[in-house]
Amino acid sequence: MSRIRRETGETRITMEVSRRDGDIQADTGDTFLDHMLTTLARYAGLGLQVEAEGDLRHHLVEDVAITLGLALRGEIPAQAERYGWALVPMDEALVQAALDVGGRPYYVGRLPSNLYEHFLQSLAVNMGATLHVRVLRGRDRHHVVEAAVKATGLALRQALREGTEVFSTKGSVTLEVEVDAGDSGAEA
Repeated sequence: MSRIRRETGETRITMEVSRRDGDIQADTGDTFLDHMLTTLARYAGLGLQVEAEGDLRHHLVEDVAITLGLALRGEIPAQAERYGWALVPMDEALVQAALDVGGRPYYVGRLPSNLYEHFLQSLAVNMGATLHVRVLRGRDRHHVVEAAVKATGLALRQALREGTEVFSTKGSVTLEVEVDAGDSGAEA
């Protein structure tokens, strides 16, 4: 289980994410964001507890996505299946998502909502994942965004499944980072 508390001058977020516990609760003060977080967690097979507040809707949605991406990064098993993809119809909308949780952050996709396009981009980059979202058809913005979130959730469920080996021609990748605060006065 990953637990994160993120505070900025604009937002305050407390989050728990688990690949094993399916209990979901989202309380951000934004009904549509709560709906999309619940949907993503349900389709990804995740447990998710979120409490968040923010000054502006854009800051809230962006910072929740950043926090969720960081929490999910901590939930990627060393021997994850790594790749996932899904095609989701929702009424007139049809959306495809393809995901690689192998540590290469990148997002490609166009949604009829800049805010939720940014949500998916922030999620992918902070998770260290490559996410491609393709809207094949759709007129209703709500349906297109929700189908994109569902497809991303299903792709994430597949990618996070534990495999039997490290799924890469590189084998495993080890990264060590040392932070030296030096005399900058910064606290660790």
